[in-house]
Amino acid sequence: MTNKIKEVVSERLSEKYYEIDHKSGLKIYVYPKENASSSYVIFGTRYGSIDTQFKLGTDTEFTCVPEGIAHFLEHKLFESEELDAFERYAKTGASANAYTSFDRTCYLFSCSGNLKENLEILMDFVTHPYFTEATVQKEQGIIGQEIKMTEDDPDWSVLFSLLRAMYKQHPVQIEIAGTVESISQITAELLYRCYNVFYNLGNMAICAVGNVDTDTVLEVANRVLEYREPVKIERRFFPEPKEVNREYTETTAPVGTPLFAMGIKENIPTPERTEREIIISQIILDVLCSKTSVLYNELLKEGLINTAFNYEYFCGYGYAMLLFSGESDNAAEVSKRIKEALKELQKNGIKQEAFERVRRMLYGNTVKSLNSPEEIANDMIASVFSGESIFDAPEILSSLTLAEVNDRLKKAIDTDCSSLSVIKPEVQK
Repeated sequence: MTNKIKEVVSERLSEKYYEIDHKSGLKIYVYPKENASSSYVIFGTRYGSIDTQFKLGTDTEFTCVPEGIAHFLEHKLFESEELDAFERYAKTGASANAYTSFDRTCYLFSCSGNLKENLEILMDFVTHPYFTEATVQKEQGIIGQEIKMTEDDPDWSVLFSLLRAMYKQHPVQIEIAGTVESISQITAELLYRCYNVFYNLGNMAICAVGNVDTDTVLEVANRVLEYREPVKIERRFFPEPKEVNREYTETTAPVGTPLFAMGIKENIPTPERTEREIIISQIILDVLCSKTSVLYNELLKEGLINTAFNYEYFCGYGYAMLLFSGESDNAAEVSKRIKEALKELQKNGIKQEAFERVRRMLYGNTVKSLNSPEEIANDMIASVFSGESIFDAPEILSSLTLAEVNDRLKKAIDTDCSSLSVIKPEVQK
């Protein structure tokens, strides 16, 4: 088997990268940046906290695994019989990290030198797992402490309280690290089972950006990576009812100012959103409540929100919502005003001037992000796993019409399908 290299060019942006079908079965993306002094590399798998049920093409039933196992596996993969990966990176001067999200797990490093050595460390430890029952039991205690720490994080708690209020079936409502009880069920055998399914190279990708070149990346990949027979993975799709689980949830915590998270649930008949749908939803949000919007400035002037106010289109495999969060002494009024503003926007439609302003802003931000190797690599791995290209966004923004945006505004958003999560300060006794 041989490696196949394709040059992917954006004439609009005068940018290019290389897409490599490696003989091991891994997709490799190399994005050289002129004058870049550092390199940023990310090795990811399409496997996140929501993947609690899955089956292979030969299976008749779904395999169910404990909540939090993807995050647990991320922690354990750094270990080996000898030096762990962080100790190896310390010798090369690289800065390394990893993360598990709802939809993916990624291992990364940045460096200003020793690219070849750092690539070898990354490819080696991610493809050579080492688990024993003794080390698994030790990690259960460590991650158990981490879980308790996140429970004390009010920003994290207000989000997951919202997700539990909004979703009835979907595992997006599950804490990424799981619970102390769920991780106690994890064994070395289960870790190897999940690893062999989701860490198959056909389910993974590497993105190398900055001071990088294809020859160096391929030299290491050819030496370290071995071919693995691809597997067909079916992720469980959890159809959600249109209605939310609960409209309101409230708790207390040692915070100085009440926190809130409000979501408007999107009814999705198919598991995934296209890049075009995501961009349109972001345009709607920016028109509605960016810092130049009427709504934002009214809420700010009236003291209903402060500059901590934030919003995003929160979506992934089988879930999507408009998400608003921040600090407020009257979160219910903020939620009410957001929904009223959305209804007014649906009634009258977004105006051409507002659409063009936001479209130009998003286009500018997209182009600006291509100056950062870190942003490129993280955006690229997300694009790869969604079956799109990092160059798609500028093309979509250039061809998008106001009619498309207003059509989605009216059809995809139902303000009656909303939940509000609030954390209030504890009452002093």
